[in-house]
Amino acid sequence: MNVLIVEDEKSLAQEIADFLTKEHYLVEISSTGMDASEKIAVNLYDFILLDLGLPDYNGLDLLREAKNSNHEAAFIIITARGEVDDRVKGLDLGADDYLAKPFSLVELNARMTAIARRKFGLKTNHINFGAFTLDPLSRKVTCGELEVDITRKQFDLLHYLLLNKNRALTRMQLYEHIWGNLLGDEYDSNFIDVHIKNLRKKLAEYAPVDWLETVRGVGYRANIN
Repeated sequence: MNVLIVEDEKSLAQEIADFLTKEHYLVEISSTGMDASEKIAVNLYDFILLDLGLPDYNGLDLLREAKNSNHEAAFIIITARGEVDDRVKGLDLGADDYLAKPFSLVELNARMTAIARRKFGLKTNHINFGAFTLDPLSRKVTCGELEVDITRKQFDLLHYLLLNKNRALTRMQLYEHIWGNLLGDEYDSNFIDVHIKNLRKKLAEYAPVDWLETVRGVGYRANIN
């Protein structure tokens, strides 16, 4: 999943980024509100971690702006400000959670996991689909007692499709959320097609994969009951 960290304390931002990268998130950093505003305007994020005390931008204004262009993103306010008013205003504007500095990175990850579960309606960590089970914590896909041998990116692609089950995702959405944001001519729709083909081939060695549908002219969908 894509994460944007908006934090002017560069050492803290890098510490968070390094930790989340190890947890298999794709991470970008903005140290100014202006840079964050530009990124948010053109890119899609699953999480935006936002410091309210930015040197060049009102953090609450940025939150309001970001909610308009990235309305599906989850927002966590991270700030040294302890005033109740700031916290309430942020939550009223649509922030999903609030962490006051200093905070534990393990707690941040736990909060992000809890938000993701609520966002995608997950009641357990395991996701059952067809004859398979995906475990996000161990990053394993199994069919019965057998573990399916797939690459890290294939796992991320499958996981994102399953989190958005029964929803058609465009090739560009899949590319951005799994491989990071795009610049100009970098995007190639065939790149996603090749990865889906290889993923289907590996899963089909264990059980039917007719639930993984191609949506003509759009992209792909995990059609799961």
